[in-house]
Amino acid sequence: MFKALVIDKSDDKSVSASIKELDDKDLPEGNVTIDVAYSTLNYKDGLVLGGLGGLVRNYPHVPGIDFSGTVANSDHAEYKTGDKVILTGWRVGEVHWGGYSQRARVNGDWLVPLPSPLTEYQAMAVGTAGLTAMLGIMALEDHGLTPSSGPILVTGASGGVGSVACSILSKLGFEVHASTGRVDDQYLTSIGVSEIIPREELAESNGKPLNKERWAGAIDSVGGSSLANLLTQTKYGGSVAAIGLAGGNKLETTVIPFLLRGVNLLGIDSVMCPKHKRLQAWQRLTTDLPLELLETMTETTPLTGIASKGTDIIKGKVRGRMVVDVNG
Repeated sequence: MFKALVIDKSDDKSVSASIKELDDKDLPEGNVTIDVAYSTLNYKDGLVLGGLGGLVRNYPHVPGIDFSGTVANSDHAEYKTGDKVILTGWRVGEVHWGGYSQRARVNGDWLVPLPSPLTEYQAMAVGTAGLTAMLGIMALEDHGLTPSSGPILVTGASGGVGSVACSILSKLGFEVHASTGRVDDQYLTSIGVSEIIPREELAESNGKPLNKERWAGAIDSVGGSSLANLLTQTKYGGSVAAIGLAGGNKLETTVIPFLLRGVNLLGIDSVMCPKHKRLQAWQRLTTDLPLELLETMTETTPLTGIASKGTDIIKGKVRGRMVVDVNG
């Protein structure tokens, strides 16, 4: 028997969460069973916990879009009992039962080995958010951005993706600017940000198809009007990696930045990302993410406390990374 956070939908369509005792026979199909050590809280988890976004179709359901742990048993050629592994993406926590459980069963093709020197805890302090940030940075590099290109803007900088992106970019030598609603927060300067931009500055458009060139590139986790305004201020030949939609999924802009400045809008998906790219990103994270800063941007909560945090992350009240100790 093991404990899991299970959400269910009532007749009135409301979603509730409770800790339940489950057995291996309750787990979904898969060829690798894992003793889960840690999971995390992401924006998508907040949606699932609140029954928002239509992400979960079948109830009861175990949320948690990522986890780290140890293989308990395996019928997959790449993994054996005792192996340390990471799971991110593949719609786990949405369609497939996820990491808010002391035990999980998944398709072994979805796993990657825990890279040295990361611990299981550190892997989830990075988690989906950190992996996505690294994929975005790799995409910017693939399009020619270097520290000499000019400042890089990170929107939603106090969140999970933003925090990891800021710290990595700073270590790589970039001049990092951050857009946030917490302009008086010293947290961002402590992880390498040199200039803080009030969130409202990007949220309000002046209607111009082009504005003064400010940034050579950006990691954007906000979307909506912030992304639209950011594109009008990106330097010639610059690139913007679009990672999230915390500010909305509509993009009301013109083609002018693309035609007159050669701006690149790069879509970043970590859910169905091919395994070879995941492995490359995780390896980069072991060298490019300052692990001493990772601890300062991470909070830990037990499994029993995560349900109440879902609303907080949707409202932008969660700073940095939140690790879920499923055995705590």
